[in-house]
Amino acid sequence: MVRKYLPRSTEELIRWYERYISPLALIAGFLADNYILLRRVDLWTSNLLFFSYLIVVAVGIVLINLIATGRLKNPFFLKAAPFLPVIAQFAFGGLFSGYVSLYSRSAAYSTSWIFVGVLALLLLGNERFTRFYARFTFQVGILFTVLFSFLIFYLPVILGSIGPYIFVASGIVSLGLMAVFVRFLGFLMPEHVRTHRTEIARSIAIIFVTFNILYFSNAIPPLPLALKEAGVYHGVVKQGDEYLLSAEPVPWYESYLRYNTVYHKTAGETVFIYSAVFAPSEFSTTILHEWEFYNEKTGAWVKTATFGFPLTGGRDGGYRGFSMRENLDAGTWRVNVKTGNGLIIGRIAFTVEDVSSPARTIEIRN
Repeated sequence: MVRKYLPRSTEELIRWYERYISPLALIAGFLADNYILLRRVDLWTSNLLFFSYLIVVAVGIVLINLIATGRLKNPFFLKAAPFLPVIAQFAFGGLFSGYVSLYSRSAAYSTSWIFVGVLALLLLGNERFTRFYARFTFQVGILFTVLFSFLIFYLPVILGSIGPYIFVASGIVSLGLMAVFVRFLGFLMPEHVRTHRTEIARSIAIIFVTFNILYFSNAIPPLPLALKEAGVYHGVVKQGDEYLLSAEPVPWYESYLRYNTVYHKTAGETVFIYSAVFAPSEFSTTILHEWEFYNEKTGAWVKTATFGFPLTGGRDGGYRGFSMRENLDAGTWRVNVKTGNGLIIGRIAFTVEDVSSPARTIEIRN
């Protein structure tokens, strides 16, 4: 009677409990990254963690396929074979959850949907993806995805600069490293690689083109920059090392939103936009506040003003700055927080309503 609850082998154990082990592996990786290991994108500990995950993934792919092709017959690795896809999935989950952690720490949640969506797919479709991890083409394709995603923000940290040219360089380096990796696999198992060569090339090409489309359409936030704080205020005053912000009180849940904020303006009142943008140490660039008004007659956003100020990285809470406008028309407004070369870091949207008496405000220190 007891026997039916006990597995006959490690393979049977994995088969029985893989639907529980895989989600737990991904969740464990996410919690470890988000709450313990990842604090800033420019810390050596954070990058060491990413490098470790990438090495685990690469080694796992090599071992899985050496065993699958019969070229590795060592008893130790054969016993460990059922665990290898789970270990690889844990590392992939750690990488994607790390990316989500870094992107979600930006206040611009609306632009981080791509990485949140990838992680959600990995979690919700986990049982099916577990079988995919045993497929050679899928392994190489997802390895290229995590490698490219890493270099997108790692090269700017190393070079202290950001922009389209750095992104293109990230893509070229990613392709070069994948070419070396596939060539190494071809040396170890030539027939296996030769059989899947066309599928691998097609997979990498699709992923490469997709990332370029997403990046140049501003769907991917320009990490390592991250919008830590932003909003529309009735007053912004610098007092020593702090900024004193005068804001209309809102319910706690609205403080996390960038949309549908109502600004009650009296005649001649000045409107302030405040932002705090994180950048790595030794990083410098220009931050722009681009003010736009929604023209209801034409159904288009009209740029009305742009203000810029230099950014110096290294502060945990982000480099702070503000811009201001007088005599704004009532209606729908938004301010794009952008890099000097036009990449959107985040956005503050609000509606201006004319009122006869000043709105009640509270003071916030930042």
